[in-house]
Amino acid sequence: MTPPIQDSSHAAPRWLAYLLLAASMSLVGSYVALSKPLVAVMPIFLLGWLRFGIGALAMPHWLIKPAHEPAMSRHTKGLLFLESFLGNFMFTICMLFGVSLTTAVSAGIIMATIPTAVALLSWLILRERIGRRVWAAIALAVIGIGLFTIAKPALSTADRADPQNALWGNLLVFAAVLCEAAYAVIGKKLTGTLSPKRITALINLWGFAMMTPLGVYAAWGFDFRSVPSAMWLLLVFYALAASVWTVWLWMTGLKTIPAARAGVFTVMLPISAALVGVLFLGERLTGLQLLAFALCLGGVLLATLPERVRTAAPH
Repeated sequence: MTPPIQDSSHAAPRWLAYLLLAASMSLVGSYVALSKPLVAVMPIFLLGWLRFGIGALAMPHWLIKPAHEPAMSRHTKGLLFLESFLGNFMFTICMLFGVSLTTAVSAGIIMATIPTAVALLSWLILRERIGRRVWAAIALAVIGIGLFTIAKPALSTADRADPQNALWGNLLVFAAVLCEAAYAVIGKKLTGTLSPKRITALINLWGFAMMTPLGVYAAWGFDFRSVPSAMWLLLVFYALAASVWTVWLWMTGLKTIPAARAGVFTVMLPISAALVGVLFLGERLTGLQLLAFALCLGGVLLATLPERVRTAAPH
């Protein structure tokens, strides 16, 4: 149940790192959308607990410390906890509650702001330079989200959301955006010390520990027989994608690519989420939502395209 590419202590080539980052965010977008049917058949905390539990069963061998890896410092242990708390625990809660109240297309469009959030945190935490073009990207993202929030979505009859619930859902998805941005930045710091496989296994174990009390409470009295067999298969895919594949792919790519540059590949998240929502969940995009999507993607391009390097004129 592990990814087909073997882990290594060396950074991946740049082209392969880009491919791994794109694959990671495409998987995230797909499970963001496909988690909507799952939250309809089981409690959210139970779903999160089962996700981390299945992930832990899939990679116990990744917890073993490689011989070449130094002992973890207190600072590294703290970063691992934060990575799991924000990127696993809080992201899972905000994302699952959010998509249960809004639509998969809504979640995908709001998550188009992840690159600008990553750029901001990279500037604040990693001290990466942020220029006027990124500030313009942030403005585009805010305008895009504002347009999307006031848009009246055209939903299928099986997936109509109460406007007030949709507002709370959109806010929770945006909170998940902030958690995902923190996950990207903290992950960049961790890849300088730990291998991608070990980061993946350790933060999943932390997530399982934090979710266990809530998951056990949700499981008490729940009728597991009421869940269709197809949903159990979807749960296994969701758990492996969320806890194993996407994290390993992202951390391996992040070992080579700077955090702000890696943010460009998060565009695959809203695109894949929206495609799943439209193709499989019966959702539709309105004209105003398409405009909002275009503005968010314009912000993505402004925030993540490489800056032109100016060379000093010879004296």
